[in-house]
Amino acid sequence: MAELKNKIDFVALVSVTRANGNGDPLDGNRPRTDYNGFGEISDVCIKRKIRNRMQDLKNEIFVQSDDRCTDGYKSLSERAAAATRGIKEQDEYVHVVCEKWMDVRSFGQVFAFKGDKSGVSVGVRGPVSIHQAVSVSPVEVDSMQITKSVNSEPGDKKGSDTMGTKHFVRFGLYKLKGSINVQLAEKTGFSREDADVIKECLRTLFLNDASSARPEGSMEVVKLYWWDHGCKDGKYSSAKVHRLVHVEPKDPAVTPSCVEDYNIALEELPGLTAEVIDGV
Repeated sequence: MAELKNKIDFVALVSVTRANGNGDPLDGNRPRTDYNGFGEISDVCIKRKIRNRMQDLKNEIFVQSDDRCTDGYKSLSERAAAATRGIKEQDEYVHVVCEKWMDVRSFGQVFAFKGDKSGVSVGVRGPVSIHQAVSVSPVEVDSMQITKSVNSEPGDKKGSDTMGTKHFVRFGLYKLKGSINVQLAEKTGFSREDADVIKECLRTLFLNDASSARPEGSMEVVKLYWWDHGCKDGKYSSAKVHRLVHVEPKDPAVTPSCVEDYNIALEELPGLTAEVIDGV
């Protein structure tokens, strides 16, 4: 594994078409929006999708979803205990969990579980930071009344239907931003190869992610912009780099309904060039 020596920044443009990219459980699972109507996808949701893609690319992860569990453990505490049994020293604990699980050495993790007899409480800070994704323009949220048929009792000839409501964004173009910090990468063992995996996870973020709320083809990574600063601390701040991607509606008087309704431009800074990648 090659050591990561250069700071990295990235921006992904994500389109959502008649789908619920991230429902709010405290608001009837309506797509997340802020008070001004701009769509939001939480960083937790994005990291979940990246973790799933890490698994698809044959990397071990610590925070596994129930339907993707690969090791048979039913809780995080069981999984952690199996990998760190007998370890009392914090530095050794951090080394083991970071070496074993890619999501831990990427995003970090708190290891402190109720009833854990090891006596170890460890917090790992990861080098990969992800912002919540926010739509470029306010989004329109539609709702549809639906019925779902469920199995009836054995012997019944007629099934029962349940009523429900399905919410979705008509169309939204979201900007997802993030960075990779070299100093924290040194502490977790996050490598150059790991950075390449993160890049591929972002490029293919919605592969194997289809569901009733997100039908196949409704979520797409339009473009991925990837900046390698060529130095440890970076030539510019992440905020300045993230602002290099400009996205504006072609006609401010018309509500955008597709990616083509936007002008997308990339500004440059001296000594820093973006790798521009088509998403999936």
